[in-house]
Amino acid sequence: MSIKIGDKAPDFTLVTKTADGPETVTLSDHIGESNILLLFVPMAFTGVCTTELCDITNSINEYADLGAKVFAISGDNPFAQEVWAQKEGIKLPLLSDYEHEVSKAYGVAYEQFLPEANLIMGGVSKRSAFVIDKAGVVQLIDIQDHPKDLPDFAAVKECLKGL
Repeated sequence: MSIKIGDKAPDFTLVTKTADGPETVTLSDHIGESNILLLFVPMAFTGVCTTELCDITNSINEYADLGAKVFAISGDNPFAQEVWAQKEGIKLPLLSDYEHEVSKAYGVAYEQFLPEANLIMGGVSKRSAFVIDKAGVVQLIDIQDHPKDLPDFAAVKECLKGL
């Protein structure tokens, strides 16, 4: 499935691990509260994913000032995500798409992750950014085919400024 700018964002409910234990996060519960920046990352504990989410953590107030709540999604289990977040100081909600259903719904699941390395891992999320407005409509899509390439965060911020 592929979504386009102007489409209603596919709803989902995913698990995140907090200090109080596992909790669910449902996208539609946040529609109307603020704009939303969804970041899909391939895997916890990898260099580029760690750098990206640490950079976002360091600028989280800037996104809040732009009226956006930020969620990161990966196919890792929530317990691994929690350890990763604690180890690296990642302060944004990490949502577990363990079954890769949300990655598929947003059209960002690799059929085969890093085929040049002969890795047989389908469903891994492509590094991606989606801006969703308060009405739940997708306003920006930035999907990277190579896992080392980052979304254009300047374009993300410009999009948020315009909402």
